[in-house]
Amino acid sequence: MIDADPRRALRDATLAYAGTLVLVAALLRIDVTLPAIGHLGSALVAVLFLYVPVFFAWRRHEDLDDYGFHAAPVARGLATAGVAMAIAFPIFVAAYFAFYEIACTSRALAQFVPPGMCMRYGGLAALHFPPISVLAHGVHDTALSLEWCAVEVVVVALPEELFFRGFLLRVLEQRFPPRRRWKGGGIGLALVLSSLAFALVHLPKDGDPRALATFAPGLLFGWMRSRTGSILASTTTHASANILIRTIELAVSR
Repeated sequence: MIDADPRRALRDATLAYAGTLVLVAALLRIDVTLPAIGHLGSALVAVLFLYVPVFFAWRRHEDLDDYGFHAAPVARGLATAGVAMAIAFPIFVAAYFAFYEIACTSRALAQFVPPGMCMRYGGLAALHFPPISVLAHGVHDTALSLEWCAVEVVVVALPEELFFRGFLLRVLEQRFPPRRRWKGGGIGLALVLSSLAFALVHLPKDGDPRALATFAPGLLFGWMRSRTGSILASTTTHASANILIRTIELAVSR
């Protein structure tokens, strides 16, 4: 049974997000690294993103299936992710190189570059395919590890997509139904609010305002969830984008 009371939907969305945001800020202060777990605070954040939808599904007499926690329709989900990545990723790669080629030679723009990045950035001349390893060896690892990639899927992308696109967007759409649809995906205030919430939750980690740039991919991920009814496409694209960014960073490092 789905609880579709618009007023309760907004209240639950607000309560869930406010509580989660406070807990994320607190958990990220746990600067402890454990074997096989990594950064404990980040691991607990992932658990939080999984637990909150479970709790509210129980509280609202809903099911995780209502929040898109299923693969079907697999073909539609993978096709949506594939087309989105085929369009967005080349544009991102071109913009990445254009930005760093300009910013790392400009005093005015260098302030917008992550600390130390220009020292590591070797440009197109340093471009190489990074080595691949099975296990990760820490934040200064110079190889793209399969373990790190798996973590991006299971510990980062999946929990975030379940919370922000599966639960939060779903509940907000009960209060603010999409005013229009494009290619089957809803576009409206709920999409904007859930994407803004996604961007803001990245701030407590480093306090870096550049993290707000995640608002744009949040819109894409939310549209994917609305179009397919599943978080498969958004999770696949989210994880792939994180892996792509890491691959480029390693590929241009001196």
